Amino acid sequence: MLAANTGRKQKAMETASHILIVDDDTRLRDLLRKFLSENGFRVTAAEDAADARSKLKGMAFDLLIVDVMMPGESGLELTAAIRNGGNAEGAVPILMLTAMGETEDRINGLEKGADDYLTKPFEPRELLLRINNILRRAAPAQVDSAEIHFGPWRFDAGRESLWRGDEPVRLTEAEARLLAVLARRPGATVTRDELADATGSDVNARTIDVQVTRLRRKIEADPKLPRHLQTVRGKGYVLWAD
Repeated sequence: MLAANTGRKQKAMETASHILIVDDDTRLRDLLRKFLSENGFRVTAAEDAADARSKLKGMAFDLLIVDVMMPGESGLELTAAIRNGGNAEGAVPILMLTAMGETEDRINGLEKGADDYLTKPFEPRELLLRINNILRRAAPAQVDSAEIHFGPWRFDAGRESLWRGDEPVRLTEAEARLLAVLARRPGATVTRDELADATGSDVNARTIDVQVTRLRRKIEADPKLPRHLQTVRGKGYVLWAD
């Protein structure tokens, strides 16, 4: 019986999502490692960006939790480098932790490529909810759903996945949500407030504008003269399908 229980636990750990915590605060790092382990995750910790880079070379992760303020290379710099690396690790979801909770700080994190942004101090339950939401959206969907085509792009609104031909295009969680809302109402104006409501907490009109700018860089030949994702002055945005 003991061997069977041990085998089941080992199998569960092998299939559990693997999270990398990057934080120079030893106490918080240990608390997060303990809390997440108790909630069914495999957890690895890194004390700074250099340590994180080393671990990223040797292991695969399902999510990174990255502190913004670290000595040496900051969490923002690490996030930007991962996103611009041009390799497989560049697609890993990133949740940023920071003591800086101003709107511009959150926008800066999103611009660097973070999928979500949580301000310290935070409730452990909220962290867990955000982690599960990110992982759920990052997981491949198992159901068929309607698709929308615009230019060379194909967007599956149910799976919230974007394709160019047979090649998947990485979207952050926020970008995927935003495009899904627009794709479900092609040709219709969706207000910034509606988009903010649909894309989660701590989101406002300014954040939506930033996310639209980032999304245009991925889907428009000329982001400054968008053909597919257009602004409706004073109202919001519209996605034009083929």
